[in-house]
Amino acid sequence: MARVGARRDFEAMERRRLEAAQLLKQGVWPAEVARRLGVSRQSVHRWQQCVGEGGRRALRKAGRAGRPPKLTAADLRTVARVLKAGPEAQGYATGLWTLKRVAQLIETQFGVRYSQPRGWQLLRQLGWSCQRPTGQARERDEQAIRRWKRTVWPTLKKTPSLKAARSSSSTNRA
Repeated sequence: MARVGARRDFEAMERRRLEAAQLLKQGVWPAEVARRLGVSRQSVHRWQQCVGEGGRRALRKAGRAGRPPKLTAADLRTVARVLKAGPEAQGYATGLWTLKRVAQLIETQFGVRYSQPRGWQLLRQLGWSCQRPTGQARERDEQAIRRWKRTVWPTLKKTPSLKAARSSSSTNRA
């Protein structure tokens, strides 16, 4: 059984159908064809019927399955280029691409409306992943932080005394 969401090899499927037609032409029983090719008998009967109605050409691949994409490969390259330029280049105040912004970008650039989940799928298709920005204050003073860690923090940090106080726990009888 095929894995859900797995890409199908349409050429291999076509070769299998044509091989089935060849075996049927040689007089091999449909059940035997199904066993040899690892398919159901119903498929072999369906292919046999197709050959009877339209010849071997009827078994040729039908083309792409599913709904055709709304964006072309060139459109996707454009989206990737715009995303790499950053949201600020598109007039946003922050450097964070959100799904809403990506959907708005696609609608503005190409007139195609996508939901936010579909925008996420496109980002994944383009090799993008979900990342959180590293937020640091612009006023951050690395030198002051190092100085504080070196001088103030050690005095604030609790250290165990040399002689520990007696425990009030009934389980510790020392």
